[in-house]
Amino acid sequence: MSLNHAADVPLAASLPFLLMLAAIAICPMFVEKFWDKNRNKLIVALTLSAPVLIYFMIIGMGSAIYDSVVFDYIPFIVMLGALFVITGGIHIEGRIGGIPWANTVLLLIGTVLASFLGTTGAAMLLIRPLLHSNLGRKFKAHTVLFFIATVCNCGGLLTPLGDPPLFMMYLRGAPFEWFFRLWPIWACVNGILLLIYFAVDSYFWRKESEELRKNSSASFLSVNIKGKLNFVWLLGVVLILAVVSPRNIPSIESNRYIAFTREAVILLMAGLSIALTRREIRAANHFTWHPIAEVASLFLGIFVTMVPCIVFLERNAHQLGISSPVAFYFTSGALSSVLDNTPTAVTLYSLVVGLAQHSPDMVAGISASLMAAICCGSVFFGAMTYIGNGPNFMVRTIAEHRGVHMPHFFQYVWVFSLPVLLPVFALIQLLFVN
Repeated sequence: MSLNHAADVPLAASLPFLLMLAAIAICPMFVEKFWDKNRNKLIVALTLSAPVLIYFMIIGMGSAIYDSVVFDYIPFIVMLGALFVITGGIHIEGRIGGIPWANTVLLLIGTVLASFLGTTGAAMLLIRPLLHSNLGRKFKAHTVLFFIATVCNCGGLLTPLGDPPLFMMYLRGAPFEWFFRLWPIWACVNGILLLIYFAVDSYFWRKESEELRKNSSASFLSVNIKGKLNFVWLLGVVLILAVVSPRNIPSIESNRYIAFTREAVILLMAGLSIALTRREIRAANHFTWHPIAEVASLFLGIFVTMVPCIVFLERNAHQLGISSPVAFYFTSGALSSVLDNTPTAVTLYSLVVGLAQHSPDMVAGISASLMAAICCGSVFFGAMTYIGNGPNFMVRTIAEHRGVHMPHFFQYVWVFSLPVLLPVFALIQLLFVN
């Protein structure tokens, strides 16, 4: 959205945005039954959006809300929904052994797929086979924790499909292929995490019974994939995202509605997946519309209520003292840890735009180093808590339903995020972000 002629908006106008994020973080813990219903989530989102919409209409900036909903929210939810539908038509069954090296290979596969299926798609595709492979193991919560870190978060750094914060940067003009430049960071952070996981899993493997170890070692790599045609529809989504951009179609700059041909093709791919995938495949995946309906309800509120915050940051960027890549890396990381990483990335991008900095290497109107810092901080630190990224809580819920005793919110932070993830992310900053 263009805010060059925007009126001054006070920081207090961002209160609905903060309340929206607080509701997402707090309601699941204290009013779980109320929050389980998507209708109630939508009511909360609309209630908090109403004063923002009214206020912006009064000050003559209703177009900023329109732009956020039409040109950000709709493409965002179409892309996420299509990936959810298409990956929901792919079912993997069988055993992969449950032994340390086999688990590590499965996490590696998920880490690669996360950038092309989305972190949500890769997580929903592989979490059930992973849990089934480790069904007989006594110690398996650590496997789910590293799955959240790698597949649900750090793996999704290489394309706009990987994680919603990157898709929002793509919508703001970052070329589809630009994110591949981050592959050394992607390889380093995920390589370190997988090596740590292999060591940890090997330690717990030695604590399992001798009978289990013998049986598991003799029954690995028995896999069957159903719904393979959906990989064609996934390829279609990747290709249309790569092709329909202002870089390839300059007329999009003057008429942004042309870009909706991209959403039309993405919806077509999702429709073909629904029409041509056998129902029993989705039934085997326990496919329901509840998760994507939840995301659609909550993010409608987020994309409306975050507009005042974006306007304020763009107008007051120079006064906040955040200007270096290191500052943006840790700021985006800290906020993504306790808030959802998508609005965090959008908000900090707006902050950089407000700084009006120029460099020889510009991406989507900001320096490449700051873009990389925001992307890496938002994607990586989303793994620091269950609420940092959407798939985290979904994977935790699935694991608990399958009998895995998962740490609660604060245990997750104390036993995993602070001692394991934070040192790795700090090392990444020292090596790559400066």
